[in-house]
Amino acid sequence: MAKFKLDDTDHQILDMLIENTRTPFTDIAKRLGISAGTVHVRVKKMEEAGIITGSSLTLDYKKLGYSFIAYVGIFLNKTSQTQFVLERINEIPFVTVAHVTTGKFNVYCKIRAKDTSHAKEIIYLIDDIEGVTRTETMISLEESINDKKRLMHSIFNDFK
Repeated sequence: MAKFKLDDTDHQILDMLIENTRTPFTDIAKRLGISAGTVHVRVKKMEEAGIITGSSLTLDYKKLGYSFIAYVGIFLNKTSQTQFVLERINEIPFVTVAHVTTGKFNVYCKIRAKDTSHAKEIIYLIDDIEGVTRTETMISLEESINDKKRLMHSIFNDFK
């Protein structure tokens, strides 16, 4: 795959799409003073280069009744059981993120639950997976920072 060089127009397009992935190309084009076709071609090239790998939908989990967030550190009996444990974790829909980590935990997960009672059920499901020796949970009191744009702008500055 050839190295793809982003220019300022690409950065502006990405900036608008990160803000709202559903922004029509015609709106982006109007704001940038270019044609919608140009926006389409540039987005297509960024997709082909693997810079854009899809789009996402942001849900308001509070309104859906899933406002409880916890992080679960998982200790395994053996590191060789990691893949098996990840496959079992993947079967639990309330585990939204899982990382294989170094340090204290073998695997670190983010869970979403309705409340503490529901979180306890999810944690018990994780704890019951063969190979898991124990878990350690931290409850999120508030998500204070979740800003993809700051990182994106920092990365863009590295390209200059």
